[in-house]
Amino acid sequence: MSSISDFIGVSARTNVEQAIAKARASESFNAVLSLTETRALERADLVDRGEITGSLAGVPFIAKDNFLTLGGTTTAASKLLENFEAPLQATAIEKLEAEGAICIGKANLDAFAHGGSTENSAYGPTKNAVDTERVAGGSSGGSAAVVALDIVPFALGTDTGGSIRQPASFNGVVGIKPTYGTVSRYGVVAMASSTDTIGVLTSNAHDAALVMDIMSGQDAKDMTTLDDFFTPATLDGVKKIGVIKEAMTDDVDADVRATTQAYIEKLRSAGHTVEEVSLSMLKYALAIYYIVVPAEISSNLGRYDGIRYGKRAEASTLTEVYGASRDQGFMTENKRRIMIGSYVLSSGYFDAYYLKAQKARTLLINEFNALFASYDVLIAPVAPTPAFKIGANATDPIKMYLEDIMTVPASLAGLPAISVPAGVGHDGLPIGVQLIARQRDDALLLALAESMEGNN
Repeated sequence: MSSISDFIGVSARTNVEQAIAKARASESFNAVLSLTETRALERADLVDRGEITGSLAGVPFIAKDNFLTLGGTTTAASKLLENFEAPLQATAIEKLEAEGAICIGKANLDAFAHGGSTENSAYGPTKNAVDTERVAGGSSGGSAAVVALDIVPFALGTDTGGSIRQPASFNGVVGIKPTYGTVSRYGVVAMASSTDTIGVLTSNAHDAALVMDIMSGQDAKDMTTLDDFFTPATLDGVKKIGVIKEAMTDDVDADVRATTQAYIEKLRSAGHTVEEVSLSMLKYALAIYYIVVPAEISSNLGRYDGIRYGKRAEASTLTEVYGASRDQGFMTENKRRIMIGSYVLSSGYFDAYYLKAQKARTLLINEFNALFASYDVLIAPVAPTPAFKIGANATDPIKMYLEDIMTVPASLAGLPAISVPAGVGHDGLPIGVQLIARQRDDALLLALAESMEGNN
């Protein structure tokens, strides 16, 4: 896989043309939904003429198709937005373009980012970059695959409960979910507003740090953004690392446990103190997540009514337009989450489910805080299994949701977490490990990941 440095100092048009050619040659993976070729080549020529400069001048990238971009459609992998052309660009895209980066296309995802396999896309599943019979993970499966297939050196994704980290693990690339609020969510199709984060998938930790540094910082258009705290870090801040024992049980695939344990031993060999710790709230995290997040989804998807923009079904009354447009435009998983969210927010059930889940979320946050009083970084598997076969979990939503059990805790607590390649299983499938740190220690995580890359 290429790194960003391989594209610096090379003709931007050459970079873009080669990336587009690779994307077309990899069409069978269904990782790229559309190419913004005309606009990308125009920007490449401006870079080559010196009219656009910056630290990423001429470097091509791909954005998950829930980022609003110019030069093509933004579909969120849904029929509801099939022909939607955004009138503006996401802040993250604007910041990257200001440094000369060139968006060449849009990556596949689970429709509206609802899923953990990219099988819920209205345009078909993305295939795993290593084994085409297996899923690429989700919901940023397309973004992970385009990096693993060496189409571009980096791709943007969103992570609400593991949607960057899990596909990164499944495809053998680096994927970071930053501290909540690190990057503006303006111009990105909302899923769950209290856990949505903007991150990046790359071939190495150094490139991830470079892109995150550019995208981070406050944005007047997103009141949840934090000040620009993302500064280079050293390993001096890593004194003790805790292994979450509840994530290393016999319920986790043997290859995943063995690979994680091998990475732990490498950390010890590198001079780090690694000890077992307990996160007792882990067993409740999935239940908390699938109450809180669907509640926010049901609210955020209310805007798609077939009237203001998006698909409008033929119907004789306004109520029928609403119902038919949503029925035809939303995938099954979208409808399931809307129904769950509407239920837990409804009169008589709000206190029993939603309010209780938020209280439990606070307990989870408190437990993380207690651990970070003694430990600088926590480690756990990214997912309980390597990439599973396409269709294996399609008929069992609970089984699919269980794939998120390791990643949702950090999301609920707003913590930075990164998936780094740790090895392969006996069947040759990539397996990543997850490193988690306290809020605003994103650069520390990336420094630790980079220091370990030569040991894998």
